[in-house]
Amino acid sequence: MNSFSLRAAAETVALSGTVVSGHRVASGQASDSPYPKGTIEMQMPYFQALGIDLSPFYPGTLNVSIAPSCFQLVPQQTLHQVKWSPEHAAESFSFVPIGLTWQQQTYRGLVYYPHPETKINHFQDPAVLELLLPLVPGIAGGSQVTLTASASELIIER
Repeated sequence: MNSFSLRAAAETVALSGTVVSGHRVASGQASDSPYPKGTIEMQMPYFQALGIDLSPFYPGTLNVSIAPSCFQLVPQQTLHQVKWSPEHAAESFSFVPIGLTWQQQTYRGLVYYPHPETKINHFQDPAVLELLLPLVPGIAGGSQVTLTASASELIIER
């Protein structure tokens, strides 16, 4: 069980975003991915051992652009120096609870933030949030969504 959840916050931030294509490495769907099962599936047992249960979520990320805004995370949960792959050095990951609303349905999940200073490749645009969510049927690139999170954990820079 996760050590945190999307909880009622004194102040919540809500913002609009657009689903965009990612690198398709997290899900393993990229044709040139060195991780055929995807990075999320590979990371799951390591995260689980450290208290982050990703089993409720689709094993890939949904990428949402909030451009022209950018974001800064102030996470309550960060995993430092996780050695999840023999292919490269350990990485650090932060997670922030988030809600995504699309077609009048709200899905609860996590912002998945691999720290850029510990990554070797597949960097994200600073306006793109990578989300771990249950499967969202029918959502695709270009879909307009609303995101909600604690204003103390997800800071929007406009």
